Amino acid sequence: MSKIPVYFMPGLAASPVIFENIKLPEEFEVHFLEWFIPEDKESLSEYALRMTKNIKHENPVLVGVSFGGILVQEIAELISTRKTIIISSVKTNLEMPTRMKIAKKTLAYKLIPTSLLANVETLVKYAFGENIISSRLKLYEKYLSVRDKKYLDWAIENVVLWSRTSPSDKVVHIHGDADEVFPIQNIKNAIQIKGGTHIMIINKYKWINENLPKIILNN
Repeated sequence: MSKIPVYFMPGLAASPVIFENIKLPEEFEVHFLEWFIPEDKESLSEYALRMTKNIKHENPVLVGVSFGGILVQEIAELISTRKTIIISSVKTNLEMPTRMKIAKKTLAYKLIPTSLLANVETLVKYAFGENIISSRLKLYEKYLSVRDKKYLDWAIENVVLWSRTSPSDKVVHIHGDADEVFPIQNIKNAIQIKGGTHIMIINKYKWINENLPKIILNN
């Protein structure tokens, strides 16, 4: 029997190392997608189209975390998927927090000095949320390997300006009730994980390992 291909897409600036504790049963074949540097003025849908070249199977399962969750939804518009699952992400721009909506209206996101994000502490707090304990910064540093300024400028702009206003009924949403980047009060129709923060792919991996296979196989 052929295995079910599952492609994982990490969050903003993150490498596939964030999935190091995710283990799926034998019936699944796991693959990891990685961020690459965008072209000048490349749209999110154009970037998604280039990313599809790294997907070698028909009808895969796509699993995206945070900004990776936004990207896999764009990919699912371009190829047929068995299932699209997002973790610690949003299904539409209506689920964005108020500060991102304000940044979109005021263009304040353009004022973010992305060169500062090369500083690991700043980048960790931006990607994973403000409540990161300083003693764990080194631990999280290894997850955030994409520090190219062009990529960071592009990524932040495409999170803030994401234009989707109606969710796809094909998307399964897993979200922590303590997510500080995308607060749960803005999120509709998600499988809630008690105590799950924005980095629950790292620290709630046991729940994900136990439940993700069932979610994939559930029609």
